[in-house]
Amino acid sequence: MSRWSVYDAPSLSGRTALVTGATSGLGLETACALASRGARVLVAGRDAGRTDAAVARTSAAAAEGGSAEPLELDLASLASVRSAVVEVGTRVDALDVLVNNAGIMAPPFGTTEDGFETQIGTNHLGHFALTAGLLPVLLAADAPRVVNVSSTAHKMGSIQPDDLHYVHRSYSAWPAYGASKLANLLFTSELQRRADDADVDLLAVAAHPGFASTNLQFAGPSIAQNVVGRAITKAANAVFSQSAADGALPQIYAATMPDVTGNEYFGPDGIGESRGGPTRVGRSKAAQDAAMARRLWDVSAEQTKAEPAFST
Repeated sequence: MSRWSVYDAPSLSGRTALVTGATSGLGLETACALASRGARVLVAGRDAGRTDAAVARTSAAAAEGGSAEPLELDLASLASVRSAVVEVGTRVDALDVLVNNAGIMAPPFGTTEDGFETQIGTNHLGHFALTAGLLPVLLAADAPRVVNVSSTAHKMGSIQPDDLHYVHRSYSAWPAYGASKLANLLFTSELQRRADDADVDLLAVAAHPGFASTNLQFAGPSIAQNVVGRAITKAANAVFSQSAADGALPQIYAATMPDVTGNEYFGPDGIGESRGGPTRVGRSKAAQDAAMARRLWDVSAEQTKAEPAFST
């Protein structure tokens, strides 16, 4: 049987999607794919020039009825998140798909403008606040979806909700990245649980790209000015990785296919989930900890001053 491709996704004509981190890599490939199936795509990015270039590429890929437009969004700034939420509300009556794709990988220790550790702040808390703010327009859609992009690196992570930002413990870049990706999965499961409890027709699902060649992998070494790290990453990509287009397939599948159900997790079907076509995959025991998912939700709501609410 042939591998699933974007062309197997159903028509998205008349539907609207928002993709974060859509200026390159997985996000750009996802934006182009959704537009190619007829969706109106809000291409979210923090750099206006790169966002405009991504909009041009997405527009070129769009099928009849599909379109692309820019949205300024910096997930490392809650003020930017709030501004983006307001802007989306002025442009759309309903949002069918939110793909929480943006992220940063393994930089040296740093903080966002809100004082959050950079990785948990960008990869999780920014998306938590964005989802909370956009929930009214999501719930105005018919069967909306939220797709959170995680990683196999979630297996190396652990959540310490009383010290998310490494105030009382030492910071290590890769375990911190794993923690942020674990947070993506815990957020997915708790969002779905709360939607189910509220009897709301919303699907929260997750996906990971395997080992895909994207700019994300160079961000950490570049920030650290690590020439050796960049060289190793480049060599590993050349030998082991799949393309960004292939790496985006699990999240595109999660965002579009009618057989997707709540709290599912998609990744590549190859050895070690590193490459291949999209399939349902498992997650670590820590990622199935319902009590931790609830605790992380509460801490995230407190720190971002935002909480997804299913009733007024």
